[in-house]
Amino acid sequence: MAVSHPIFARLFARASVAMDEAGVAAHRRRLVAGLRGRVVEVGAGNGRNLPHYPPAVTRVLAVEPEPRLRALARAAAPAAGVPVTVAAGLAEALPVADGAADAVVFSLVLCSVPAQAVALAEAHRVLRPGGELRFYEHVVAQTPGLRRVQRVADATLWPLFCAGCHTARDTVAAIRAAGFTLTGLDRFRFPEAGLPAPASPHVLGTAVRA
Repeated sequence: MAVSHPIFARLFARASVAMDEAGVAAHRRRLVAGLRGRVVEVGAGNGRNLPHYPPAVTRVLAVEPEPRLRALARAAAPAAGVPVTVAAGLAEALPVADGAADAVVFSLVLCSVPAQAVALAEAHRVLRPGGELRFYEHVVAQTPGLRRVQRVADATLWPLFCAGCHTARDTVAAIRAAGFTLTGLDRFRFPEAGLPAPASPHVLGTAVRA
């Protein structure tokens, strides 16, 4: 179940700290605000979301396939304010029973899973009826010019250097297609300043399992 990206893992671990300082930490807090009960975080990376889970969360299962990032998430888990278990696993085959989760969290991971529809079907499977999906992702641009740039990036070196990341995925449409009902959606650019880059268009939203 391991997915090894040693160079990317080292670079991402450093970059995630700078990203949080530039504003991502605030988005992480919004992502998990108000959650309760049992949470599955898919693609937990190096655990940067873990300190932000609210006290009403009774348990977080943080699933991460990349061994170096998983080790960093395990090191970060004791500092979280809620119980956290870090486990190996793939988004397309979560080690969770049907209907066992009150919430599933995706954070900057649906861009890179090999089979996005399968990963979302797994989230649907493990959520209880009425359970909540939380997502914070960069997505396909809404302007034609930037969409063209994204397609070129995805067809050339971007996925190779960014551990399979694809910038032009219409993740919001995929979430709807997977059987979720959107209950909130915020579109924004990150970083806010400077020229738009392929990964600039972001969404942060909530959906429920119908």
